[in-house]
Amino acid sequence: MAKSDKSGKKRAAAIGTLAKFDIDDGKLPAAITEAEFTSGGYPYDKKLKRKSYEHQLEALQIELLKLQAHVQREGMRIVVLFEGRDAAGKGGCISAFMQHLNPRHARAVALTKPTDTERGQWYFQRYLAHLPTRGDIVLFDRSWYNRAGVERVMGFASSDQVADFLREAPEIEGQLIRDGIKLFKVFLTIGRETQLVRFHERRHDPLKRWKLTEIDLAAIEKWDDYTQAQAEMFRFTHTPASPWTVVRANDQRRARLEAIRVVLSAIDYKDKDAEVVGKPDPRIVGDSPEFLYGAEAAEK
Repeated sequence: MAKSDKSGKKRAAAIGTLAKFDIDDGKLPAAITEAEFTSGGYPYDKKLKRKSYEHQLEALQIELLKLQAHVQREGMRIVVLFEGRDAAGKGGCISAFMQHLNPRHARAVALTKPTDTERGQWYFQRYLAHLPTRGDIVLFDRSWYNRAGVERVMGFASSDQVADFLREAPEIEGQLIRDGIKLFKVFLTIGRETQLVRFHERRHDPLKRWKLTEIDLAAIEKWDDYTQAQAEMFRFTHTPASPWTVVRANDQRRARLEAIRVVLSAIDYKDKDAEVVGKPDPRIVGDSPEFLYGAEAAEK
C-alpha cells in the first residue's frame, strides 16, 4: 500500500473516532473502547498483570532508594523531566518514583500557570529556580517544554517566542549538564483512543474530575497540532548531549516501571542489582526516529 494511502486511511480513522466521541455521554462507543489499548501502534494487547507490576515496582523502588543514598553520598544532582500529551500518565510515573524516597532530598515540581510577575521574567527563570542542590533529585511534571507544546498549540506563545525557545533550550540544557546535573528527558506517548478514554474517565469519575481542565478539553480537537508541535520539538531539542527518551504509555503499569528503569539503568550506584534493574523494554522505550516521529516518518 502506498504511503499516501496509509496516511489517508489513518486520517479517515482519526476523524471517524472523533465523530463518535462525546465526552458528556456516560457510555463510550465500542469502537473507541476496543481500539483503546493498542491505539497508536502499542505493541502489547493486554495490560501487565497487577501482581507482576507490584512485584517489579517494589523491587525497583528499593533500587531507587539505593540510588538516592548514592546521590546524597556523592553530592549528585538529578533532574527528570516528564512530558507528554494530556492524560499520558506523567503524574502516575512521578508518584511511582516518589512513593518511598526521602522527601527531604527528592521532590516533584508541577508549576501552575505563571503569575503576572513570572510573565515579566525571562521564560526559563521560574523553572531553573527549582533545580536541585547537591544530593537532591527533582522530577518535573511538565517543564520548560510547556512552551514547545501547550503554549504553542493553544496560542499562549507567539511563533517568535517558540522559535527562540527551540534555539535556547539545548544551549541551556548543555550548560546544566556541563555544570554536573544528570538530566533525563522522558516523553510519554499514548494513542488517540487511549487519550479519549482517559478524558472520558476523568469527566465521569467524581474522584478524578479535578484532573480534567479546559486545556484538556481543547486538546481533544487539537491532536494533529500537538503531533506537529511534538515532532518539531524533538527535531530541535533531541541532541547527543541531552536526548529524549520516549516511553509508550498506553499501559500505565508498564510505563511506570520502564520510566524508573530509564533512570536506574543509566547510573552506577553501590549495591546495584543489575538483574532487577535490567534494561528498558525496547518495544516501548526508545529514541529512534520511529519512537520520536512515528513509523511512517521512520520509513522516509
